[in-house]
Amino acid sequence: MGTEGARVLLERAGRLTLQTGNLLNWGCLRKKCPATPGEEVRDCIQKTLTEWSSKIGQDQNQETLEVLECTVAQAIEKINPEERDELKVSAKLFIVGSNSSSIRDAVDLACSALGVAQLDSVIIVPPPVEDGMNLSLEYLQPYWKELENLVQNKKIVAIGTSDLDKTLLEQLYLWAQVKPSSNQVNLASCCVMPPDLTAFAKECDIQLLTHNDPKELLCEASFQEVLQESIQNVRANEWIPLWLLRYSVIVKSRGIIKSKGYIVQAKRNVS
Repeated sequence: MGTEGARVLLERAGRLTLQTGNLLNWGCLRKKCPATPGEEVRDCIQKTLTEWSSKIGQDQNQETLEVLECTVAQAIEKINPEERDELKVSAKLFIVGSNSSSIRDAVDLACSALGVAQLDSVIIVPPPVEDGMNLSLEYLQPYWKELENLVQNKKIVAIGTSDLDKTLLEQLYLWAQVKPSSNQVNLASCCVMPPDLTAFAKECDIQLLTHNDPKELLCEASFQEVLQESIQNVRANEWIPLWLLRYSVIVKSRGIIKSKGYIVQAKRNVS
């Protein structure tokens, strides 16, 4: 009956917020071989949806919520305030089907999920540009301005970018009020850091990091597919992912990951 109840709730809601909680608490994931980032996201969303739907009661008159919270209660793990200074809380935010105004929602939800007042660093990945278009400073500016506001409001300490070449990183650096503290480089597309990028980053004290995320970590079709697989007969094609945030909590002194998880927000489009 659980999936039927979940389907009814999804058909009444306008938004869905999904939180995986700390993946390190999921014994089933710990036993699996390392997956690609895309496979891990799909797996985590599916397991969270399945677990959540199994706990939905049979009462079809249950309260209708505009924003439906989909979580696995036993996996949620807030940070002990006494340990906060010993931990670094980082996030990478992938904007999928929304605009820059979603950034504040994503950061607020991450802070709330972890029980912290601010995130130590956030790396932004704007939505992919249209075919035939190149990523430009003008395209990045609204997203960066929103991040700068959050830095000024002390919700984020440092902000960074992903996959910018030397030219675009320099343009952003010269324009920005709050300078990028880091830039991620995908080593699948370049096995050696470009010398001009390395020289500029060193000159401006920008940390160059590596990653193996695909350009689209969670696309619309993939989200709808995993939603359909998890909850039968749901009108999955009505749901569009807005953004995906991946967070990690690292013990500074030892460099080990204490917590890792995903938060996803989607909206229902009804024509």
